[in-house]
Amino acid sequence: MNLTRHATPEGPRWALNGVYLPPSFHLGLLLEMPRQAIAPFLAALPTEGEATGDLLAPIEPAQEVWAAGVTYLRSRDAREAESQTGDIYTRVYVAARPELFFKATGWRVVAPGGAIRARTDSTWDVPEPELTLVINRYGEIVGYCAGNDVSSRSIEGENPLYLPQAKVYNGSCALGPGIEIAKPDTLRDVAIRMEIARDGETVYEGETSTSQMKRAFAELTAYLYRELDFPHGAFLMTGTCLVPPDDFTLTPGDVVTIHVGELVLQNFVG
Repeated sequence: MNLTRHATPEGPRWALNGVYLPPSFHLGLLLEMPRQAIAPFLAALPTEGEATGDLLAPIEPAQEVWAAGVTYLRSRDAREAESQTGDIYTRVYVAARPELFFKATGWRVVAPGGAIRARTDSTWDVPEPELTLVINRYGEIVGYCAGNDVSSRSIEGENPLYLPQAKVYNGSCALGPGIEIAKPDTLRDVAIRMEIARDGETVYEGETSTSQMKRAFAELTAYLYRELDFPHGAFLMTGTCLVPPDDFTLTPGDVVTIHVGELVLQNFVG
């Protein structure tokens, strides 16, 4: 089951497997349900007409996107290299408690095909392809989408306390193209690929799998929900190990294509 959100003359509207759901359907209501009730509920909803409206980010304005860091060995190594205090990344990599940080509210999230951005006060910027969990109000993983955690490596590298500025700004978060409803045990070995094109030529490509993660998705979710309530669900980016070389930085016009399983999210740098 795949949920997508579309622009229509009457406003945003959700679709299931390419067919519009009733206008009254909202993702927040769905994520108020227990996981076992979601698939039967979706299957029972009436549908009408092919969903032809432009894709929007598959999230509603008031919902939140959070992110986990240093969940792969390659990510730890890259952040140690960029930082003037690299030992803290080794410490969090081996610690019981994961790194979690706020990334975006739903209304800030960039849609498929939209413009992501590099900060104008940054000199080293990269996309980070991530499997992004969709979680209900009970802390149960109900599905996933593809995500791009665009980041300033120069700002975070200068001082780890600058993490919010390195991670949270206009155009720094993209999600899409839709939400794949899935059981958590099917996400243990999902392929993740990224290609970056510049002037029509590929300047970076890499591939990995969620099987390379140090931390389990259930562990990350449990820590996120430990002292936080999400009445209408939440999105959690789960980290990346695809890191372009140190001499690479995003430039306007670059096209970033992220594959998470069968989902493909593409954005350009504005």
